Amino acid sequence: MTPVTSVTPGEPHILCTDLVRIFSSDGIEVQALQGLNLRVESGEMVAVVGASGSGKSTLLTILSGLDTATAGVARVAGHDLLSMGGRERVAYQRHTVGFVWQQTSRNLLPYLTSAENIALAMNVAGTLRGNARAARVDELLELLDVGAMRDRRPGELSGGQQQRVAIAVALANSPKVLLADEPTGELDESTSGHIADLFQRVNADGTALLVVTHNPVLAARATRRLAMSSGRFVG
Repeated sequence: MTPVTSVTPGEPHILCTDLVRIFSSDGIEVQALQGLNLRVESGEMVAVVGASGSGKSTLLTILSGLDTATAGVARVAGHDLLSMGGRERVAYQRHTVGFVWQQTSRNLLPYLTSAENIALAMNVAGTLRGNARAARVDELLELLDVGAMRDRRPGELSGGQQQRVAIAVALANSPKVLLADEPTGELDESTSGHIADLFQRVNADGTALLVVTHNPVLAARATRRLAMSSGRFVG
């Protein structure tokens, strides 16, 4: 069962206030995030750019529930990411947030077809079943323009087709927030443009998108472009 969350009226889909993440190793501390502030509303697509090591991926792993901040506030669709327990965290990752990695091998199981990968996301989350699940799979395959690839496995798809299916998997359980870490990093410019078109299409239904990217084509399609340096947004 998805936990009930308290969403304050007018609260954005993503809210970070004075967010800090400190990593410690052998007595040495590295501050990956230094008082970061971020607000992303429903229906916004925000592109985050910056040099390697600026804290972009750290921010995404915290917002995805894969890591926990050291201090500050991080709320996504009513979930307090710093205080949530294990059961809520699992439900959050299955229902509230979707994630697309740069490496297609991390997004899809190689022995399942496109349709089976999408259906698996719903099976794990315990959302739709039977005909409703099949209809949702068909809907997503068509939305992402890979309907003809439903019975093909990832190894039989191009890089762009794999990322389209990966986005479909991330959207399977209708998350309120979609996170993407360099989703066009392994794609050519033309295919990157197609992925940007698809993100805008997804964005139109109210889903909030936060995309880490070095790709100017993708960044140009965003509602806002934020530059990160030394663990905070600048400019």
